Amino acid sequence: MIVIRSCEGHDELETCVQLQVETWGYDQTDVIPRKAFLVMQKVGGQVLAAFDTDIPGSPPNGSPESMVAFAMSLPGVKPPSKDTNGEARPYLHSHMLAVRERYRNRGIGAQLKLAQRNDALARGIRLMEWTFDPLEIKNAFLNIHKLGAIVYHYRENFYGVSSSRLQGGLPTDRLLAEWRLDSPRVNHILEGRPAAAQVIEERIQVPASIYRWKASEGDRERALAVQLENRCRFKQAFSKGLAVLGFTRDAEGNGTFELGPLSQLESGI
Repeated sequence: MIVIRSCEGHDELETCVQLQVETWGYDQTDVIPRKAFLVMQKVGGQVLAAFDTDIPGSPPNGSPESMVAFAMSLPGVKPPSKDTNGEARPYLHSHMLAVRERYRNRGIGAQLKLAQRNDALARGIRLMEWTFDPLEIKNAFLNIHKLGAIVYHYRENFYGVSSSRLQGGLPTDRLLAEWRLDSPRVNHILEGRPAAAQVIEERIQVPASIYRWKASEGDRERALAVQLENRCRFKQAFSKGLAVLGFTRDAEGNGTFELGPLSQLESGI
């Protein structure tokens, strides 16, 4: 049984730190320390974790030893805009989500995102954002297809040099996912109902072999070529008012971003 709750105490926060290293292979220049996790909790962020309570010796509510995943977010404030009638808007930036390797592909990442959503809405926060690698097909499928996030911003080499082995030495390009937590689109997708029909004007593909190319020095130039071509296409599409509204995978595991006019979506969030 998987239990999801807020982390409690220094030992659980330290386990989040260790899970960072296990997941991304960070060195000390990139690791977020335990004290930072503690501060994020105290100032309105989130540090939620998933615990496997079927592990022998685990208490019913979980323990540091039974933690299998975590998600961390920071609080933020959007400046006043026309969309918010001139009022500032609180939001959460979900900065990290890590799942132990043997627990992946079980839906635990999605459970953590939904727990973040529930907590945010309970506090009157209606917007979450996070960045993700445009070459990571599984993440894109979760973010866009399963959760209903949209994307219309591209951040070129956002983090600069990264020690993460998952980055494969490539520039840290990121898409910015915007999750409108209680919008009709998101509610329909999470309830398993079809969202409103959307016009799709462009498609941007990511080959399933991208993971192998990133991990191989001999093939890394092929991965870089895909990244650079897609970077150009995303930026051009976003400059024309398009947004990522859908994401599909085929039988071979290739991913396709589906882009259409952002103006199709309902106004407001």
